[in-house]
Amino acid sequence: MNETLPVDVRAQVVAYAAETLADIAEAVVPPSLVAVRRFKPSRRARLGAVPLAAAIEHDAQFRGRVAEWVRRTHPDLVAAITGEGGPPPAAPPAQVAAVAYILRLPDWEQFVEEAARSSEQAVSTARLVDAEREIDRLHQQIEAVRRLARTEQDQLRGQLDQARAEAEEARRRLRSSADRVRRAELAAREVSLAAEAARDAALASARESEAEVRRLRARVGDLEAAASLTRRDTRESRGLDEARLRVLLDTLMAAANGVRRELALPTTVARPADLVGRSDNGAAFDPFSAVGGRGRSADDPAIIDDVLAIPGLHLIIDGYNVTKRGYGTLTLQAQRARLLAGLGALAGRSLDTEVTVVFDATAVVARPVGVAMPRGVRVVFSQPGELADDEIGRLVRAEPVGRPVAVVTSDREVAENCASQGARTVPSDALLARLDR
Repeated sequence: MNETLPVDVRAQVVAYAAETLADIAEAVVPPSLVAVRRFKPSRRARLGAVPLAAAIEHDAQFRGRVAEWVRRTHPDLVAAITGEGGPPPAAPPAQVAAVAYILRLPDWEQFVEEAARSSEQAVSTARLVDAEREIDRLHQQIEAVRRLARTEQDQLRGQLDQARAEAEEARRRLRSSADRVRRAELAAREVSLAAEAARDAALASARESEAEVRRLRARVGDLEAAASLTRRDTRESRGLDEARLRVLLDTLMAAANGVRRELALPTTVARPADLVGRSDNGAAFDPFSAVGGRGRSADDPAIIDDVLAIPGLHLIIDGYNVTKRGYGTLTLQAQRARLLAGLGALAGRSLDTEVTVVFDATAVVARPVGVAMPRGVRVVFSQPGELADDEIGRLVRAEPVGRPVAVVTSDREVAENCASQGARTVPSDALLARLDR
């Protein structure tokens, strides 16, 4: 039966049922409404509308509880509906019909019909009001369109008058320009005749120019032939001179070789290895004697300049020994970058000096990849499981006997091992001072 209720009456019935469901004990709640009772009060009527309406329709016990709640909460409305005076004038028809439906009054269907008619009348009234408003809005639009049309019509009339005036002025100018056109045509014919005369003169001049060009081309051909003959004679003369010069050079070279053999002169100049050989008095000549001269401090930057001045020197640098003394607060990567940047500039000052920097691979998690090596500087990392000290020792042993080798380190053990193999050591502080200079 609740499917025949108007929408507003059914909504009021469901609202009463939802409020009643919150007041009754949980033990007397119908099974179909147990889940609805768990909803929030603000959402209970909207989410549980279907089961609440069904319970009102089919569960007489629950409907009686809802009727009891209505009598308790709306006594005046119930008394007015059930008494002889009828419902109070201010009561909405939907609310009156909902109360009559819940109380199951004998004439509750009449109340429902009255509420339906009232609802339909309200809807019709609202539609009528909306229609009247729409008609007023359309009337206003029509009036605005009419005003706009009159304005545009006035503007078009003014534009038409202006166009007529302009057309008349154009016709007058056209008549005036016709005379100018005739005069221009006469002038154009005169110009055309003059142009034809000029063209004939230009053609004649072109023919004369072509004849002159042919004559000049023939002259150029003669000059090119003469120039070719001259170049050939020059090449033959130069070839003869070159042959004479080669014979002279061969003669001089043979004479020089003969003099060198006669005087038993050495074939080459002194090599860097010869500098560490024996001097005439039998004492070993030490190229580092001027480098680590007595009285110098360990951080004297001039020591590095003296080392780099030795011809053919191989300078081996204990990388982390230098960087940790000078840049110990930086990361290992930053230490390597700063040292290599300074060595790049330093290596460029001595073209015949070999510079090798050895880093300890055990100081990093993995062997670095893509280390930027400056021009003239070799970067070497020790083998896995080994120290840079071992790699420095291998580099020193790989050098030929007699080549000057210097190792920059302040590690006493490394310095002693390198010294035992013939290399000389330079303090790390001297290199740091030279790089900071």
